[in-house]
Amino acid sequence: MVRGSDNINKKSVSGRRGNKLKKVLIVLFMIIIAFWGYVEIVNRNSKHMTYRQKVLKAIYPVWMWWANLRGKNTATLSHEIMSPPVSFYSLKGVLNNGDTLDFADLKGKKILLVNTASDCGYTEQYEGLQKLYDENKNKLEIIGFPANDFKQQEKGTDQEIAQFCKQNFGVDFMLMKKSVVIKGVDQNEVFQWLTDSTKNGWNNKAPSWNFTKYLVNEEGVLINYFGSSIRPGSAEVKDAINNK
Repeated sequence: MVRGSDNINKKSVSGRRGNKLKKVLIVLFMIIIAFWGYVEIVNRNSKHMTYRQKVLKAIYPVWMWWANLRGKNTATLSHEIMSPPVSFYSLKGVLNNGDTLDFADLKGKKILLVNTASDCGYTEQYEGLQKLYDENKNKLEIIGFPANDFKQQEKGTDQEIAQFCKQNFGVDFMLMKKSVVIKGVDQNEVFQWLTDSTKNGWNNKAPSWNFTKYLVNEEGVLINYFGSSIRPGSAEVKDAINNK
């Protein structure tokens, strides 16, 4: 009789465990469905986005909160010098459409230079950059430098990148041809200048991740570095742009 009772108790325990597992699976399924619905709502106007890109866009606020909580990519640097050893206006670059950009043509405006990517947790910053540009077109140029340097998060062609940015974020600020922005033999000329103190006068800090920002003033002087987690619309960026 004792042995039979033990078997019944074991079946009872097993049954309760099975019921708990079913409840957990049901809750998990409901969470997945709810998250999928949220992702679709957030991306109702998105075009030609992969599901990864849609998810990254949906979780961007949480991603930024977590990055700032951890202090990840939140560095800001500033400096004032009379003039850099190598003139910023001596630089040239190739635009997304193949045309050459002479930086001397941008004299008299502040310039925010940003290394960008389409498959990054910070990709939603394209929207903030475009808003910042719309608000300050009279005194600010924004230039995006698509790069595949961090976890291969920009695999598209120049044409695909331009289409993605225009369709999903309304980007009409300048985009450069995809290039390398991290230090090395292939680093593009502009980022060589931005990350070499013998050229810009003070800064050696290269991008730590996608959407690192460098601000050059109206006289071609590098005055600010902003880490990826500093939003384009943050007080720090706006104050730097508005500072005379």
